[in-house]
Amino acid sequence: MTERQIIYVVSDSVGETAELVTKAAISQFSGHNVNVLIKRFPFVEDKSNIHEVVMQAKEEHGMIAYTLVKPEIRNYMSELARQEGVYACDIIGPIIDQFQVLWGKTPLYEPGLVRKLDEDYFKKVEAIEFAVKYDDGRDPRGLEKADIILIGVSRTSKTPLSQFLAHKRVKVANVPIVPEVDPPKELFEVPASKCFGLKISPTKLNNIRKERLISLGLSDQASYAQIERIKEELTYFEDIVNRLGCPVIDVTNKAVEETANIIHSLYYRSKYSADR
Repeated sequence: MTERQIIYVVSDSVGETAELVTKAAISQFSGHNVNVLIKRFPFVEDKSNIHEVVMQAKEEHGMIAYTLVKPEIRNYMSELARQEGVYACDIIGPIIDQFQVLWGKTPLYEPGLVRKLDEDYFKKVEAIEFAVKYDDGRDPRGLEKADIILIGVSRTSKTPLSQFLAHKRVKVANVPIVPEVDPPKELFEVPASKCFGLKISPTKLNNIRKERLISLGLSDQASYAQIERIKEELTYFEDIVNRLGCPVIDVTNKAVEETANIIHSLYYRSKYSADR
């Protein structure tokens, strides 16, 4: 059996960047029977922490990959690792130094600035939380707050689409359409331009629902997966989207990514036109 190699990922922030780069590098050796264990050491900000990690890496014959922005801490890591015979790779230091030369500016040397300053990151988190909170029509009050509202019968990828779009920093709510249940009144009070109906062929939906029931250990003969029931639901769906006058997208043969990109494009086109 191949001996396991331990790699210590050390950072003065959470360590996500260092771990991601390390894993990307390791992936280039797939197929070579490498056995790697990554240990992350986040929020390392003083020399005592550095000493502890280097000694542990030496004892376990490990390697260190680090993102440390403060020069004195970074240099201490490099020098101590060299003295102790431990392999250590500075991931972020060289590019900071090159930028300093290129721009003639002094870096801030403040750990964690990516998270502090990346507004897009927080918008994405907010959108993801929004999609979870207002998934499957849980709270109609979310319809007014949403950027996009997805409307469709069960198994038309409303939830995956909501999450995919959330990663594009768009707040998405979705509303399930069921003949026995009236849609929330709030749905008819929001602009039709932010509503998107998800259309699908009865045959395709029939296959999807049967597979879903089987995966749950249930009979695929349930009413949920019967073609007559599906046609009834889709007819009701058509009635709702016609009343709304909103765009309708046929998702029958589209991947989630493709549908999300179409919706995203239409949303921003409509938003741009409204802002002009």
